[in-house]
Amino acid sequence: MNPTKIYFISDFHLGAPDAEKSLIREKRIVRWLEMVQKDASEIYLMGDIFDFWFEYKHAVPRGYVRLLGKLAELSDRGIKLHYFTGNHDMWVFDYLPKEIGLTIYREPVTRTIGKHEFYIGHGDGLGPGDHGYKFIKKVFANKVCQWLFARLHPNFGIPLALYFSRKSRIATGSTDEKFLGEDKEWLIIYCKELLQKKHYDFLIFGHRHLPLDITLGQNSRYVNLGEWINYNTYAAYDGKELQLLKFEG
Repeated sequence: MNPTKIYFISDFHLGAPDAEKSLIREKRIVRWLEMVQKDASEIYLMGDIFDFWFEYKHAVPRGYVRLLGKLAELSDRGIKLHYFTGNHDMWVFDYLPKEIGLTIYREPVTRTIGKHEFYIGHGDGLGPGDHGYKFIKKVFANKVCQWLFARLHPNFGIPLALYFSRKSRIATGSTDEKFLGEDKEWLIIYCKELLQKKHYDFLIFGHRHLPLDITLGQNSRYVNLGEWINYNTYAAYDGKELQLLKFEG
């Protein structure tokens, strides 16, 4: 079968809430990758793949070998892999690009695919509000702060970061499952502002943790990919249509 589809998937949060449940989820994700490899030309991994990730120069977090091995296999087969860093895995640096061959993005990108215009990003820090997080993101993205954290021994630095990461909503099970309405959803507000300047057929994000497919204006759709602790949702584009789908029920 010729590769004909592009897939979008987000927010695995591997590592949360504990190793046992994360492993079950990781195996399910690998099954999904085995399914889509039959017709995938590209796969967009849209952020927060790990609940925490920090690359030291000579060390990376333990685990996730099933996922990483499968991604390496897909890359070796010629499937293009795109990785958007999220708010939990922004400290992905050069290990995954070198080891697997995927391409890293730290900001949203635009793509013309077939006859459609796409706007693609993780979604954190976009739109109005959430000023506290936007400040923290600048701190975490600061090269000096990253250098200082890297001075901590991995046996101390990684458990410390995991402690704070596991206090997140997704790790504790308190997810954002309530749709707030178009006038209060920050990403929808952000999309409407973008559409005033340029037309996009599809605006695709993760981060929100709630699967959403909403028509905005004329022939534009805002799609949020949901997450893989509760929903197991993803999007598939076949050159004509974009569908928001669910894996294994």
